[in-house]
Amino acid sequence: MQMSDIRNPDERKKLIWAGVLGMLAILLLWWTFFGFGGNSTRTTPRANSQPTPSAVTRTTGNKVPPSAVDVTAGLLDQLRPVNSEFASVSVPEARRNIFVYYEPPTKPVAVASVPTPTPTPTPTPPVLLASISPANVYARTGDFTLEISGDKFTPQMRVVVDNSEVPTRYLGPQQVSATVAAAVIANPGARQVMLRSPDGKLYSNAATLNIAAPPTPNYSYVGIIGTVHHIDTAILQDKGSKETLNVQRGDLLGGRFRVTSISEKELVLVDTNLKVKHSLPMSNQGEKGNPLQRPTPRVDSEDDEP
Repeated sequence: MQMSDIRNPDERKKLIWAGVLGMLAILLLWWTFFGFGGNSTRTTPRANSQPTPSAVTRTTGNKVPPSAVDVTAGLLDQLRPVNSEFASVSVPEARRNIFVYYEPPTKPVAVASVPTPTPTPTPTPPVLLASISPANVYARTGDFTLEISGDKFTPQMRVVVDNSEVPTRYLGPQQVSATVAAAVIANPGARQVMLRSPDGKLYSNAATLNIAAPPTPNYSYVGIIGTVHHIDTAILQDKGSKETLNVQRGDLLGGRFRVTSISEKELVLVDTNLKVKHSLPMSNQGEKGNPLQRPTPRVDSEDDEP
């Protein structure tokens, strides 16, 4: 190691400045940690509320110098970690659709409001129609008498069936009768019956007259057999059991339908209960079915030989 030459003026100045700078550094450190003066000592604040024994010793006087342990403890207190708690809020990244754009709302078109008419209550009829008898009849039957019961009937009132007046007989304030023609009930359906005065001031509520279709014979007319004496025999087939029957004029079918006419075109039956006529046309079903069902031509004699 090369030694400095003290006799060299330049080297001597360098040594002097180095010594001065070292002393200044020592003084600056002493002032920083311990300070100068009588009882005013510079102490480092501590996190603990109770002072250490070394700190008590320093505040009583400057007779006892601080130890290295006290100096190290003061530095550690200054270098304690700072506990800082911050709430982290995660904000999602905003997404934007480039194909979405603002459309101004359409302005509503003012529509003229139509006032709803207030329904007019139906007035109570001044005349009461309580019941009709009969309330159910069969279509295609004859004329019949309709009995009507109620209240507040007058001799001027007439029975009306589907807006058509029928002959009426006044029996009293609570009873009238009417004659209903066969043409009124020619077809099945429902008819409205009510009472009404000619001037329309008196009227009653409506009742329903039900008209049902009459029972029909469940047979098919499939053939005819002729004899010398022209006593024709009709061949019938029961639609339910497929049974073949031979009937003549005056025979009763099913205990209800009487044979009145036999011809090559139709067979006429009359309902003995309702007096309703039924016509059964000749059917071609026998041509493709059982040979017994085929129409048999009329013969003039049983044997061609004399």
